[in-house]
Amino acid sequence: MDLCKSTDGCEGALLPYEKCQAYGFESLSDEELLAIIIRSGTRNHSCMEAASALVNKLEGRGIVGLQRISVKELSALPGIGRVKAVQLKSICELSRRMANSRRVERPRLGSAEAVVAYLMEDMRHLEQEQLRLLLLDTRYMLIHEKIMSIGTANSTIMPPREICREALLKDSTCFILVHNHPTGDPTPSREDIVATNKIMNAANLIGVSLIDHIIIGDNTYISMKDSKLI
Repeated sequence: MDLCKSTDGCEGALLPYEKCQAYGFESLSDEELLAIIIRSGTRNHSCMEAASALVNKLEGRGIVGLQRISVKELSALPGIGRVKAVQLKSICELSRRMANSRRVERPRLGSAEAVVAYLMEDMRHLEQEQLRLLLLDTRYMLIHEKIMSIGTANSTIMPPREICREALLKDSTCFILVHNHPTGDPTPSREDIVATNKIMNAANLIGVSLIDHIIIGDNTYISMKDSKLI
């Protein structure tokens, strides 16, 4: 029986599917949307009970917490199982791709805000630190984007030589560095600041400018330029 559609035992209250039909998707809470995706529940757990257990597992991170929970963790929750866990993670991947598809081709990245709008959804959910190089022309139009390194959950490598070489190969006059902090806190570490200044000094020697280094957290960011750290 599809418990998200059934009225058995609901004492007149609209269940998620019925509420959606009556008032639209916007009327549903996160739990109700998840219940519709989970759909049927199990013998011992209704779809709403399964959705509630999932929201509790996200521990206050909200619906975006789904990006950081594994299939194995989802499978272990009451009323979920592996098939529904894979379905939920597939929806997460679809949402990430939809966000990426809205990214403008060759955007103008003349401010930290523009860079964050371009990369936030792509980088905020990563579970390892990743350093990206954005090579720009004189009008701050994107020439080339490259992942320079992938690190651990709390560190990444910032290779000055490879960054400068890439800038020369692409005939770029300036560049921006972007990396993420999987903890969600974008505050730069001492190592971040030291490494960034080394890269800036190396780039200056070959006539290329480091415009900014932006650190992305969970829906927040810090610009080292705006913070006067470089």
